[in-house]
Amino acid sequence: MKVLKCECKNGSLDGLCEEAVSYAAEEISLGNLVVYPTETVYGIGADIFNQGAVKKLFQVKRRPFDMALSVAVSDRKMMESVAVLDDNADKLIKAFLPGPLTIIIKKQPEVPDIVTSSSQKVGIRIPDHPLALELLKRTGPMVATSANIHSHPDSVEVNAAIDDFGAAVSAYIDCGRCTLGKPSTIVWLENGEIEIIRQGAISREQIKEVLKC
Repeated sequence: MKVLKCECKNGSLDGLCEEAVSYAAEEISLGNLVVYPTETVYGIGADIFNQGAVKKLFQVKRRPFDMALSVAVSDRKMMESVAVLDDNADKLIKAFLPGPLTIIIKKQPEVPDIVTSSSQKVGIRIPDHPLALELLKRTGPMVATSANIHSHPDSVEVNAAIDDFGAAVSAYIDCGRCTLGKPSTIVWLENGEIEIIRQGAISREQIKEVLKC
């Protein structure tokens, strides 16, 4: 277990952040778990295509296997490798991403069923945090679930995640307190219909305005 402290100022990464990202990316490639900062809450990450790592994440988080995991990506191109985008998704991406919005939409066949609990849908987002984005550029799509034991409060500071997971996580990246401190809004898209699954940092009214519904 290693805790890597760094500062992200004005959207740029200092030397310590570069070292932290490199170390964390290597741990992800080895099938290990990493806790990383986002603008909402700290996340616990694993390579979505490494089913052993994803299984370990479920176990460490004590999350039921029938509760699907969301996925974090660095940009729209990477998003297309995981999800099948439609017009409504494109509107939400342009309006809110990177940002605190998770879109549930049809998954690509390559996404392992363990990630989505055998659903043909996947929740996906682009975090608005320079370190998270740089890490994702190096790792590819990662699990994007909050860094806390299931039913525990979300971790808005890294020490809360350390208290929950300890040595079960290989690397913790400490960038201070998360700026928003509350989870993303989750929107379900299907056949032109939308449903707000969880109200988070983005309001229902904002989403309706963008989708004109």
